[in-house]
Amino acid sequence: MSARSRIRFAQYAFALTGLLALGYCAATWIGVKLYQNREARRFRQEAARHAAPPPSAAHAVPKDGAVLARIEIPRVGLAVMIVEGVKDGDLRRAVGHIPGTSLPGEPGNIGIAGHRDTFFRPLRLIRRDDRITLSTLKKAYLYRVVSTRVVGPDDVQVLYPTRRDILTLVTCFPFDYVGAAPKRFIVRAERLPSPANPFAPNGSAHRADCRPPGPLASRQAG
Repeated sequence: MSARSRIRFAQYAFALTGLLALGYCAATWIGVKLYQNREARRFRQEAARHAAPPPSAAHAVPKDGAVLARIEIPRVGLAVMIVEGVKDGDLRRAVGHIPGTSLPGEPGNIGIAGHRDTFFRPLRLIRRDDRITLSTLKKAYLYRVVSTRVVGPDDVQVLYPTRRDILTLVTCFPFDYVGAAPKRFIVRAERLPSPANPFAPNGSAHRADCRPPGPLASRQAG
């Protein structure tokens, strides 16, 4: 094989590899979008029917990967479903409730983790006093951002139980870092009075202008 033929063969090989990689990324992105749209539609339908769990199961431990709630931050354009758990598979298709913290809708400190290069990338634009809506099947809860901070991966104090009703969002930092990011970006928000049901037939949601302990040391919120 001549040098010219080898070069042409290499060019074709690189082009094919690039197309395969692009196809994989596109298929992954489409799969995630379809999952988010399907689960959001199902969530709205269940909530509209007031499909709350029976009292005996209200505090049952949810199954890993189960859809729990939806989080929206209108000012930064964030809207995504929340699933139980922070395994790689969970965080590829949604943001995850950190086990060991309060469940969405319960009092205390609710921990939510997400990847900085997908669903939680808009957090780079968040600022104090932004409103966050956390919607469960039973009720929508409104939060106000009170602080943001950068901590080390082993600083798990941000997920400790609190007397106040707190929402803690966790993602890796810096946002544009290549590889496993060395820090964690923390958003802290306090609960405000909120509407009873964002998906009621005659109403609408109020909209306003990575594993514990040790979750910050893992890669799941990267």
